[in-house]
Amino acid sequence: MLGQMSVSEVGTIMLPTIACKKMQAWIRSRHLICSGHFFIFETLEYSSVERFEECVNSLGGTLISVEPIKKIWIGDRRQVLLYQAKASLHTPHHELKQYWIKFGGFHTKFDERV
Repeated sequence: MLGQMSVSEVGTIMLPTIACKKMQAWIRSRHLICSGHFFIFETLEYSSVERFEECVNSLGGTLISVEPIKKIWIGDRRQVLLYQAKASLHTPHHELKQYWIKFGGFHTKFDERV
């Protein structure tokens, strides 16, 4: 496959080790949780959703959906969309799930129950 890509496309491939570290950071910051067999990522920046998709693809997974779930107030006058992305990593005992068990939570930082 690498032989069929252009030079500009090769530069955009994310290494699995870097993808795993980014996802671990999102687990620690409570942007990324595990729910059943899925990873749920919530953010206010759509560019972060795109980075999440790159990470998931690099680790052999699939982005299932991206939805704007609600508006959040930033200050007194500005509202921004909260995006929720759902992904599946095809291995049930992926090391990220074990990492989430150790360092993650059941709710994202945007959950109003927390």
